[in-house]
Amino acid sequence: MIDLHCHLLPGVDDGPSTMEGSVEMARALSKSGVRGVAATPHCRADHPGVVPGELSARCAELSAELDARGIDLGIVQAGEVDLLWALEASDEDLRTVSFRGLGDDLLMETPYGPLTSNFEDLLFKTALRGYRLLLAHPERNPSFHRDPERLEALAARGTLLQITASSLLRSPRSSRSARLAHRLLATGHAHLIASDSHGAAVPGRAGLAEGALVAAEMVGRPLAEWLVERVPRAILLGKPIPPAPPSEQRRSGLLGRLRTR
Repeated sequence: MIDLHCHLLPGVDDGPSTMEGSVEMARALSKSGVRGVAATPHCRADHPGVVPGELSARCAELSAELDARGIDLGIVQAGEVDLLWALEASDEDLRTVSFRGLGDDLLMETPYGPLTSNFEDLLFKTALRGYRLLLAHPERNPSFHRDPERLEALAARGTLLQITASSLLRSPRSSRSARLAHRLLATGHAHLIASDSHGAAVPGRAGLAEGALVAAEMVGRPLAEWLVERVPRAILLGKPIPPAPPSEQRRSGLLGRLRTR
């Protein structure tokens, strides 16, 4: 599995504050079956510790520490990019916070508050700078809760949607975020599952393996593997997204038990 949304770097945003915290987080990821991680610190005004030009060196430093401790986890640079930050960023900074610094794909942070009427236009303006956009955790946004067709229209126009493992594990009966995440998965609009893990700084987040298990129960193992392995691999390589396998649309087993929690 490959986790493309993970706040793994120490001391830069709201993830681990120390190298030791990052190492423990990486060890847990590796033990769960994750083999590659994109370190995606917040690129926005309230996290001034995230400096695009430092990301490569910070990832290399953490990778060296993991190698020294025998932890098998590949790390690549990226960022979780705030839309306003992206619109004001230089071409160099924007490229640096794209996945692997390739200048192909950007992880865009979905706002937590109601969306403005020009949200789609601003996303398109960013895409026009030469990027395929991956929208992070859109299932958490209240505007998309009220109007999921608005989000599905974005996906139809080429924006990729990343849902979060924790949203899949919650009950759709009690969580609007879970309800939308389940809808996106069931209707084929979700392209990727990620953890959005922050380590001990934000406890209780489900891991990628847990999200993949729920997805397999809902739509079958081939599609779950597409969501946690094949699509993220294509993004890291800057390649077209491979066709999705057919959904098996399962509705029993673990999913049923999770919905009763």
